Amino acid sequence: MDQIEVGYVSYTLTAERIAQVGADFDVEGADDAILAALNDQVGPAVVVHRNGKVFADADAADRARGIDWSELLRAIDIDQVLADHPTKR
Repeated sequence: MDQIEVGYVSYTLTAERIAQVGADFDVEGADDAILAALNDQVGPAVVVHRNGKVFADADAADRARGIDWSELLRAIDIDQVLADHPTKR
């Protein structure tokens, strides 16, 4: 089924958060883990792409537009994500 664009979510670590914890981790790996966690939470009919654009199957578009992205992001343990992605050496 074709998917349609239904929104945008800013899921990457902010510069403020990076400054708080220092740069001693793999930022790209952490962002990828956050993206994967979001996609796990929304189900197969909705997908967040690396650029933050959200796409959904046509029959899931209304549900996708109503997703509370802030709530889903709060459910992700960012400290654990950072611990799981140390700096590449």
